[in-house]
Amino acid sequence: QVQLVESGGGVVQAGGSLRLSCAASGRIFSINTMAWYRQAPGKQRELVAAITSDGTTNYTNSVKGRFTISRDNAKNTVYLLMSTLKPEDTAVYYCNAEVVRWVGAGDYWGQGTQVTVSS
Repeated sequence: QVQLVESGGGVVQAGGSLRLSCAASGRIFSINTMAWYRQAPGKQRELVAAITSDGTTNYTNSVKGRFTISRDNAKNTVYLLMSTLKPEDTAVYYCNAEVVRWVGAGDYWGQGTQVTVSS
């Protein structure tokens, strides 16, 4: 079994910063792409940022220049540094990972962490 555990959410004022972390644990052989998604009330879940195992990143346009995704492969952990936060960044943020196990590959999700940006 594989678990993704997120941390780092909270309440912050507009213009502030937060760093999210997501650690994967369990019977893991390797992890391909790791990503952060978010879902605001009444909206569909959207991809925020993703990073491949070799460090290639991509971001949704609304966060480019403000958010930075990174990962520590030795710790099976992905981070999201969010700066210059805006009220529209308020959402539940979910970690996602493509995990390769001895029995095959699968897509796993964390439980979500709330980020609230006050104006």
